[in-house]
Amino acid sequence: MALTEEGDLTRQEEDLLAQAPVVIDGRNDAGLEGLVGGLDAVIINTGPDRLVPAVTELLQCTGHVSDEAFFDPSSSMYVLSRTGSASLLVRSRTGGWNPFEPFNDAPVAKKLPDTRLETLVFTTPDIREYVAIQRERGVNFLTDAPVRLRHGMFIQTFPSRFTGNSLGFVEWQSDQRSYLPASGVSERPLLPKPPPRHLGNISALDHAATRVTAQERNAAILEFLSLTNYHYDFAVYVKSLNSITSVARRAADDFAMVFTSGIVPDTGGEAPGPTEKFIRNYGTRVHHIAFRTEEIENVVAALKDDGLSFLLDLAGSQEEGLRQIFSQPSEHTMLVTEYIQRYGGFDGFFTKSNVEKLTQATEKQ
Repeated sequence: MALTEEGDLTRQEEDLLAQAPVVIDGRNDAGLEGLVGGLDAVIINTGPDRLVPAVTELLQCTGHVSDEAFFDPSSSMYVLSRTGSASLLVRSRTGGWNPFEPFNDAPVAKKLPDTRLETLVFTTPDIREYVAIQRERGVNFLTDAPVRLRHGMFIQTFPSRFTGNSLGFVEWQSDQRSYLPASGVSERPLLPKPPPRHLGNISALDHAATRVTAQERNAAILEFLSLTNYHYDFAVYVKSLNSITSVARRAADDFAMVFTSGIVPDTGGEAPGPTEKFIRNYGTRVHHIAFRTEEIENVVAALKDDGLSFLLDLAGSQEEGLRQIFSQPSEHTMLVTEYIQRYGGFDGFFTKSNVEKLTQATEKQ
């Protein structure tokens, strides 16, 4: 539930709280309950000259390792994995149509027109049934049928007009997992992982945060609920920054999808707050990906020693139960990396004070 700083529910929030159960009832009635699982991977696209630097950078600042690389007629891809976490699929198109191009034309984004986190991929036990039901409900997919992988099948939606994100769905058909398409060719050698040291304390992908406009915030969240088995959980409202951060979750310890928007829409004058300013410059897109972290003070110090820069100092404290920090955006992926540690006994997801500090820090981008 989102409250203003005076404690009153916003009208926007009242509408969302009324509509979210209707969307969930609709997906249940359609037979979708249980057809979408947790997050399996995210797909990050970048330009051909930035592919290897992007993968190298992620290997240097996360706990993931490179365990697969391949190319097919349309792209080259590296798969970075970590036990207990969704994978990072980093790719570059080598030709063909780019359905995300219309979402990459904001002033800063168009300098790297092929670069964004494009797709969030969720598991499904029956991809054909899922696709059939969603097509009946008017959902459009990028391919007529699921693409065959070496050990499964994959399909993804057209990018959302509200977020620019696509949702992918994968059905694994054996204990082996590989995003290598049936037409793809494995590449070796894989890129090396730096010595573990602090990187072993950076674990699962915790959440991803998408920036959406104030007027499309509810539509973006409801669309996401209609395509997954997630529910709307809560929002943190920071009136002083014209910001509302909303969280959708499947389960308490599962990957969360975060949506940050303005409260008052951008009317073309002075940008009303950091979120709407970001959208002016970069468009609607995933702003950051966050990783669960242990010994966060030591990790951040070691990352700084390795050359990683940050947008702010560590926010929060062990006494408050939560510490977080944003990196500077990557010049290869345009993504900010967040490191987050929740201490024992903390029963929340965010704190309002941390949300305010992190949102304010995005003004430095």
